[in-house]
Amino acid sequence: MADENVTIIARSARPSDGDDELTRLFSAYTICATIWLIFATAVGVLLSLKLVSPELATAPALTFGRLRPIHTNDTFYAWASPALIGLALYISAKSSGTRLYSAKLAWATLVLLNVAAIAGTVTLDLGYNNGGQEYREWLWWIRAILGAGLVTAAWNMIATVAHREGKDIYLSNWYTIGGTLWTIVIVVVTMVPWYQHGLGQVAVQGYYMHNAVGMWFTPLSLGVFYYALPKLMNRPIYSYSLGIFAFWTNLAFYPLLGAHHFLFSPLPWWLQTTAIVASVAMLVPVWGGSANYLMTMRGRPERMRRTPAMFILVGVLGYLLGSTQGTVEAFRSVQAMWHFTNYTVGHSHLTMYGFVTFAIWGGIYALLPKATGKAPNNLLLGIHFWLATVGIIVYVLALSIGGSIQGLDWIHGAPFIQSVVDMGPYWLWRSVGGTLMFLSHLVFAWNVWTMTYRGSSTAAHTSIPLPAEA
Repeated sequence: MADENVTIIARSARPSDGDDELTRLFSAYTICATIWLIFATAVGVLLSLKLVSPELATAPALTFGRLRPIHTNDTFYAWASPALIGLALYISAKSSGTRLYSAKLAWATLVLLNVAAIAGTVTLDLGYNNGGQEYREWLWWIRAILGAGLVTAAWNMIATVAHREGKDIYLSNWYTIGGTLWTIVIVVVTMVPWYQHGLGQVAVQGYYMHNAVGMWFTPLSLGVFYYALPKLMNRPIYSYSLGIFAFWTNLAFYPLLGAHHFLFSPLPWWLQTTAIVASVAMLVPVWGGSANYLMTMRGRPERMRRTPAMFILVGVLGYLLGSTQGTVEAFRSVQAMWHFTNYTVGHSHLTMYGFVTFAIWGGIYALLPKATGKAPNNLLLGIHFWLATVGIIVYVLALSIGGSIQGLDWIHGAPFIQSVVDMGPYWLWRSVGGTLMFLSHLVFAWNVWTMTYRGSSTAAHTSIPLPAEA
């Protein structure tokens, strides 16, 4: 399998027809996603400041109840989704040694994703939403547009890989195609009318909100790791077989654990227990996959010092720590303290930001300069990295400590307002961390501009290895 791994990576380094169009697509997906990242996180910073100063920005369109779903949905579906799809389409063509099946279909996907994001943002700010369904507050017809974008993306990926050079399907494509197909199923389930009532709605909500991360963002991010990391390390992935094993065990265990968000709820006790068992079983693909990446990095300190590899290292550690933390949080004894506290907000940002967003950045910095022949300045790469890394550490630590104090206040029977007062300093530190993260996004936006339209020769600006490595 190692020989096949090297063969496929080498094949991806050869130029093919349609590379210019593929580069334009990759650039367009990255630019659109970056614009949404800045918007969504600017909203997030405003929300964090409103917790510190509740009288800030009290107009109806700027209330917490309207802005919070805008922040979460735009982060999920306007930043991370287009960025990962752009990477996945690029990887599917390059790893298969062929041209993208349909550039027109790829442009249509990008249009559908942006139309859904614009419509979702406007309707949420006007007060129209799907009720209390976290991460699916968009109206049904907007989610249908999003689903159409996923279908066209999946079609393009599958058709591209079907026309591959050779018989082997590279590991990255297992993850990216699998994640896209699974997410289409998830979106359909959340739109079936007879599931959206009573306890059935609660069960489906748990299924959706967790699988939106674990069956969509996680496999696509891992697929990016499996392609970009061998490129940066100039060696094949440590174990192809371990990657396949992690793929199938993730599929076996992850869809069952959504109900751990609703422990002590009216959902059947057996369903809650099944979710806890599945959460523990998830240590198998998480630790196996993380070991695969870390072993690939081992023994190459000179390459690990390059900033794109550092983004991937933080992403791998975010995946390992965040997923392991999720397993610990699934136990009833732990949920008794942390349930409904700000601790879970810190956890969600560790996974969605410390893992998924760093994975996207690592993939873009590793692959976009190779596609465009343009690269950012190393100093700005480092500034982006350290602002984002320090920011997420401050953010997660503040909410983890504050959320624990909040939970202990409730356990000890303190008045609710006491828990609010106790959270005050930690919300302030959350704003500090969030501001650092937002500043890093501005630097990233400049770097994206440099890698696409403004940049000059890569040789003068960066130490990213651009020649065909294999």
